[in-house]
Order: sequence, then C-alpha cells, then structure tokens
Amino acid sequence: MKKAFASLLVIALMPALVFAQNKKQGKKKSIAAVKTGVYSNLFRKAGYSQAAIDEKVAKAYHDVFEGPNHVFFKVGDTLGYVSDIKNHDARTEGLSYGMMIAVQLNKKDVFDRIWRWSKKYLQHQDGPREGYFAWSINTTTMKRNSEGSASDGELYYITSLLFASNKWGNNTGIDYYHEARRILDAMWKKNGSNNIYNLINTEHKQITFVPEGNNYNWTDPSYHLPAFYEAWALYAKDGHEQFYRDCADTSRVFLHRACDPVTALNSDYTEFSGKPHATPWMPPGFRYDSWRVPMNITMDYVWFGKDKTWQEQYSRRFQNFLRSKGIDTFEDQFNLDGTRPGFILKAGSVEKLRHSLGLVATSASASIMNKDKASLDFVHALWNAKLEPYDDGYFDPYYDGLLYLFSLMHLSGKYQLIKPHVN
Repeated sequence: MKKAFASLLVIALMPALVFAQNKKQGKKKSIAAVKTGVYSNLFRKAGYSQAAIDEKVAKAYHDVFEGPNHVFFKVGDTLGYVSDIKNHDARTEGLSYGMMIAVQLNKKDVFDRIWRWSKKYLQHQDGPREGYFAWSINTTTMKRNSEGSASDGELYYITSLLFASNKWGNNTGIDYYHEARRILDAMWKKNGSNNIYNLINTEHKQITFVPEGNNYNWTDPSYHLPAFYEAWALYAKDGHEQFYRDCADTSRVFLHRACDPVTALNSDYTEFSGKPHATPWMPPGFRYDSWRVPMNITMDYVWFGKDKTWQEQYSRRFQNFLRSKGIDTFEDQFNLDGTRPGFILKAGSVEKLRHSLGLVATSASASIMNKDKASLDFVHALWNAKLEPYDDGYFDPYYDGLLYLFSLMHLSGKYQLIKPHVN
C-alpha cells in the first residue's frame, strides 16, 4: 500500500519536478518564441530560398482551400465549411483546423465563414451541451451524425478565436474574444450533470476524449496541446490561468509516459497514465490520430520551450525509428514496439498501409527539434512530396492535406503564437 501511494505521489509531483529542472537548464538561453518572437525557418536551413518557400506554402493553401480538389466550400455570401470528403461530413476537427490555418495566414474571410457556419449548424445554443459543438454533420442532408463533442475541436476553436481577437480585434463583425469566452465559460459550467463534463478532466488536468459519460475518463494523446493551454493562460483572462498552466505541464509529462522509450510511438487512445486504451472499434496502436503528436510537440517546443531536453530526445527517437523503416517507405500504422499491426484501421473504405503524406509531413516538422544534421532528410522528403493520389488511386486532400499544410507552416516559421496587435 505504501509503495502504491509513493508511486502516485511521484506521478503527482512529476510535472513540478520536471519543469523546475528544465527551467534551471533553460536559464542560459531561451529558445521560446513567446519571448523572442523568433520562429525557426528550417526550409531556409535546408537550402531553399524564401521565395520558393513562400510559393510552396501558398500552393499548398490553394490546393487545400481553392484548387480542383479543395476541401473548403463557400455557402452563400457569409458561410463556409471544411469537409472530410471521403467520409461525406464536416467535423469540428477540420473546421477548427481551417480556422487556425486562416488566422495564421491572414485569411479573414475564410475564418469568419467557417466560424459562422460552425456556430449556426454545430454549436449547441441551449441544453446540457450549451456552448459545445456536435462533432460531425452530414453535408448533404445537414443532419448531425452525433450531438456529442470531440474535445480537440473545442480546443482549436477556442485558441483560433483568441488568436483572431489578437490579430483582427473584435469590432469587425465578430467579437472573437466573446465567442472564445463563451465556449470556455460554458465548459466551466459542465460538472457532470446530465452526464456532460468539462472538456478537461479537472482531477487529472488532462483533455478528455469526449466530455461525456465514461469517455471523460480517458484521453487521446493527439489532443494534448500544451502550447494551447499556455495561450489560454495568456489571453483568455477567465480567472483559470494557473489551472491552464498546470494542464500544460501535466500534458508534457503525460507525453513522456505515453510515448514508447525506444520507438517514441504512442497509442491513438490512452488512459491518463499514458497506458494504451483499447476501444470496441480498435485495439491500441499508432494510427491516424497519432500522426499529429510530433507536430503538437514541435509547436510547444517552438512557442514555449519549457521541455526542450525531452522534446529533442523524443524527436531523435521518433525520426530514428522511421528512418529504420526506410525514410521513403515507412508505413503509417504500427504497434508501439514498431512492428506491423495485425489490425489495420481503414482510411475511408480502404484497408491498407501506405507511406502516407500526413505522417511524412508531421515527422518532418519534428526536425525543428532534432539537432542532428541528418534530420534535414525528413525536411527534403516533405519538400519533394506532393498532395496527389497514391499509386493505387486513394486520395485524401482533407486529412493528408491539412497536416501537410500545417507542417509546411511550422517548418517555414509561419505557424505562430499570435500576440495582441499593437498599433
């Protein structure tokens, strides 16, 4: 019993101990963009010109939002949505990603259209879920596929709205800060009544998979965005600043536990301890959700730099593992020990392992953290990759496309912590 208590005490104290140590290590030189305002442009370091980099990002944006295979659709004069075309729906994941991309690249009309559409068709205006969003809707019938939320959608909505408030102010048609606060304030009113909870499990200080029922009691590592919590602590001004900072530190330590010490792979779903969580629809494994983890860790490394020692070690382990599988051939799903999985999660209706662009992209973003010169191989691989159908005809301009664009933005220094505009 004493041993178990001691183990729990160590886990509880770990965030404070780890980040006190990292703070001490980081005193010599801060790499945090929150202080320096400097964002790494690894494409330049890899030898590409700024003009070519700008063109690469602009083309990716055009392909995803405007080109022949675009996933953004305008509706009338003021609305628009991002669609997961292969699944015939719009989901808060892609909608909020679209808003984050739009605010980062100064596409105000696109941002405003997506927000108005999300609010009109997906945000609950009353009832136990008030302020939250239905996570999926059929874009043909406009019937919601589910009334419940996927917690990462709300995370991106809140953060992108706060950034829009900082960039554009709140007097240009939408009060972005008010809209962000509405979601946050509603979140704090959810206490389990009618089985609806806070987006964050307040006991464990970790994001929930779904803030409803038993799904409140486990998590998805790709939903762990410590950089977003830090942004909330800076800009939300809702009185929960220290809680958000605690959540950021807890997420960092959670990722230490969730990522394999050899391969650096994490399971799509886990317990709050980091232990893999099996679901009725699939066994544990590194799959599509997990692709986002290296990109999320990179964001935190660049913006806040509070866990840089572990993050640099993580990136080396992760990229070394993928390199061992062939930098131009590594597949997109694994068991956590790096072996091929017996269960393959379908992409749409297709059950097949691929060398997927989405993982090529996010693995390249991790090069920002990897100081080994050979890490630039991943950057070159992404530069040469194309958003186009695979050899077997499968094509996903939605998930592959959005992760591709996000990673190009990270590697070019165009994905930033947006501070309040100063005239």
